Amino acid sequence: MTGSEKKRFSQLSHRSRAMIIVGAVVQFALQGAALRDLKRRPAAQVRGPKPLWLGVSFLNYVGPIAYFVVGRKSS
Repeated sequence: MTGSEKKRFSQLSHRSRAMIIVGAVVQFALQGAALRDLKRRPAAQVRGPKPLWLGVSFLNYVGPIAYFVVGRKSS
């Protein structure tokens, strides 16, 4: 296999597969928490428009973290 060929998931080492799965679980947990909070939080407690934060939350890792750090107003 040359360096330019893509490996299938099944061809990765157990450690690599585990890291990918853990990363996906973390991403989905962060996004789920951000979406849940965004749905329940009144618009007055969100910096900027809620639809913008909804879209941003779909950016891997960065979006949900940015929402929790920047998007929510402190109570």
